Amino acid sequence: MSVLIIFIQKAIVQGICILYGALGEIMTEKSGNLNLGIPGIMYMGGISGLMGAFLYEKDNPDPNALVGVLISFLCAFACAAIGGLIYSILTITLRVNQNVTGLALTIFGTGFGNFFGGSISKLAGGVGQISVKVTGSAYTAKIPGLSKIPVIGDILFNYGFMTYLCVIAAVVLSFFLFKTRAGLNLRAIGENPGTADAAGINVIKYKYLSTCIGAGLAGLGGLYFVMEYSGGTWTDNGFGDRGWLAVAHSCSELFIFCIFISRDWDEACRKYSRHCRMW
Repeated sequence: MSVLIIFIQKAIVQGICILYGALGEIMTEKSGNLNLGIPGIMYMGGISGLMGAFLYEKDNPDPNALVGVLISFLCAFACAAIGGLIYSILTITLRVNQNVTGLALTIFGTGFGNFFGGSISKLAGGVGQISVKVTGSAYTAKIPGLSKIPVIGDILFNYGFMTYLCVIAAVVLSFFLFKTRAGLNLRAIGENPGTADAAGINVIKYKYLSTCIGAGLAGLGGLYFVMEYSGGTWTDNGFGDRGWLAVAHSCSELFIFCIFISRDWDEACRKYSRHCRMW
């Protein structure tokens, strides 16, 4: 039983990091963009959140955990959103190829994370000396009481708050896309931007907002990996292929969505192909 519980826990922990990235990519894809820069954006979010927490705690004799969480959270989201803004300017305004831009952003983001990760390691006194103990403890805090329940507590309530925030974000994003007018407008833009523009929808605004917010969500996946999964430490290239798995997961979700809204297999393939040509 203990082996099974550990397996489920590890699967959830690994899946949450990927889910953050996939949510961000889904948000972007619904506007008709394919952001292959998600892996790099996750690096940018992770290192920015860690730097924010580290600089807050560095010369503070009595740091507050809540303040540290807010600073790291805002830094991660803002930096990742800036990455999304760079992508938006290049692909939406300047019409640069989306695939080339995304790959370049991934390379840039990975280098950005490794460079600043090494820099704060030197400031902290060497690799492994980065101390965000107070902020890190807030990210890894378990749900009081519920986490002590045998078996169920270990499986469902033995995680930090960002795990449950990710699940909430997934539900909210689903509601937004399928139950609100703004979500309908966004999906219409992804399906046919020309028709959406003729209907009076501001295509450029929706594309910019969805790409930047989606990048911010992906950046929270990097923050989750650094602060909760890694315990507030930085390792160069530590994310591995999680960012690419998030992109692959969101692409498969798009194909499943095309199947769901189509009358037959051929129509689903045509709709998916149309999205691919837009990228």
